[in-house]
Amino acid sequence: MEVPASAGVVVVGGGVMGTSIAFHLAEAGVDVVLVERGELGSGSTCKAAGGVRAQFSDEVNIRLGARSLEAFGRFGRRPGQEIDLHRVGYLFLLSAAEDVAAFERSVALQNELGVPSRMISVAEAKRLSPLIETDGLLAAAFSPDDGHCTPESVVLGYATGARRHGARVLTHCELLDVEVGDGIKAVRTSRGRIETSTVVCAAGAWSSAVGAMVGVDLPVTPLRRQIVFTEPMPDLPRPVPMTIDFATTFYFHGEGRGLMIGMSDPDERPGFRLERDDAWLPRLGEAMATRAPGLLEVGLTTGWAGLYEVTPDHNALIGEAPGVSRFLYATGFSGHGFLQGPAVGEIVRDLYLGREPFVDVSPLDARRLEGDRLRPEHNHV
Repeated sequence: MEVPASAGVVVVGGGVMGTSIAFHLAEAGVDVVLVERGELGSGSTCKAAGGVRAQFSDEVNIRLGARSLEAFGRFGRRPGQEIDLHRVGYLFLLSAAEDVAAFERSVALQNELGVPSRMISVAEAKRLSPLIETDGLLAAAFSPDDGHCTPESVVLGYATGARRHGARVLTHCELLDVEVGDGIKAVRTSRGRIETSTVVCAAGAWSSAVGAMVGVDLPVTPLRRQIVFTEPMPDLPRPVPMTIDFATTFYFHGEGRGLMIGMSDPDERPGFRLERDDAWLPRLGEAMATRAPGLLEVGLTTGWAGLYEVTPDHNALIGEAPGVSRFLYATGFSGHGFLQGPAVGEIVRDLYLGREPFVDVSPLDARRLEGDRLRPEHNHV
């Protein structure tokens, strides 16, 4: 596709956030161009674990997650794509009294907002996820509406739907600069110049550089996370909920005939490293030995590395910059961007059109990080 001379809105980034935003804008009749420097989803989205949930501690995140779960549930009709959604539930395993108390508060808030989560006993957690060892556990939290789906299919669905509504989606088109005079004038890309008055940054871990082009501070730090897959497990009890040992962040869920397994690495340093290595595996093995020792006997086949886009309070940046007209952003989701993509696309559409979004996202304005308005999300993995 040729680069157009102009567009009403240029969306930067072709992951779930960018394609969702492009779809929602195009569906509303906005002239949209999306630019992605690689292939669609080639940044963080297609390296995501694919989990979808509304079990958060922050009210805004609960509402974003719940709204997105609704959208994932009807994704086959709108925008029209099979995403292999498995509503097997999210199971958080809790071994610290302070975490139990925090999750009790979170579950109460979730229930007020219509999320069917509940605190459960250790015995019930074992019934739901028989692979776990319960020594040291105090309680667990579970919501049956949560689950996982296929990130690549979600991106494909939104991109196809956006094109169907007239959006132009340009891959291998890298943003080089944003021309600013009395407001935004144009973007310069590796494939040519596009006149526009509005830029939406949905560039994930690369958002800080995009913000800098217009003098907006988007404090998003890239952090590598790795995932591995097991060999087929024919005797695996199914369904397997997304099972998370909250104290260690060790998690697993069913994937094909085996499991997907992941965990954070506290020794990982910020940066754009995407190569795989084995330095994190001993710590993963320790967590597995404690919480799911049977998995130590299961072979690993393959895996990958992807990037989290982390903010100082592990909460997203969503809003419009006041100093330059018009620059909107949706980034810094700190590991829960994929699952909030549908709702955030809707919100950015409404912000652009001057409508009132279904939830007030002003607490997620990037300027909160300049002062003492940090908004920590407790339930991040």
